[in-house]
Amino acid sequence: MTRQITDISGNMVEVECIGCAIAQGTVEVRGGSVINTEYFDVSQDFEVPIPGFMIIATKRHLSSVDQFTDEEAAEFTRILQETRRLQREVLGIESVYIHQEEDTSDHFHVWMLPRHEWMLQFGRKVESMRPIMDYARKNLKTEENLALLDVDTAKLEAAASLLSF
Repeated sequence: MTRQITDISGNMVEVECIGCAIAQGTVEVRGGSVINTEYFDVSQDFEVPIPGFMIIATKRHLSSVDQFTDEEAAEFTRILQETRRLQREVLGIESVYIHQEEDTSDHFHVWMLPRHEWMLQFGRKVESMRPIMDYARKNLKTEENLALLDVDTAKLEAAASLLSF
């Protein structure tokens, strides 16, 4: 079943599976991949223009960590740890919400949503995530914010290129 998604730059994209489209490179993620391995892709969120908002996604269809192979489980733990370290050390992000839902996609993925000062108006609990993302979709697709997003993603990619997976 094909669905339409509006990407971070405001472009309408038609896909059957957004995870496959990103993994296969048929859909371009703004800034590209920060980390790309045999099993996982880490990149800026495709739809929500919050600098430093990273998504760790599997390249194959599965919905839960209990479906990981032993190799995927080991690599996932390291990627999660390194991505968070890079958010802190490279971008100065002190706090993130790490969130995963098993019923939203054909590809297991984890959101690593940075907590920026402007987000305090929405609260501090997990319930604040949806209003924050809605606000970002409506208000942060500015040239200035997208330029910051590009710079931050490039910084993360450069730092991640020094890692070996």
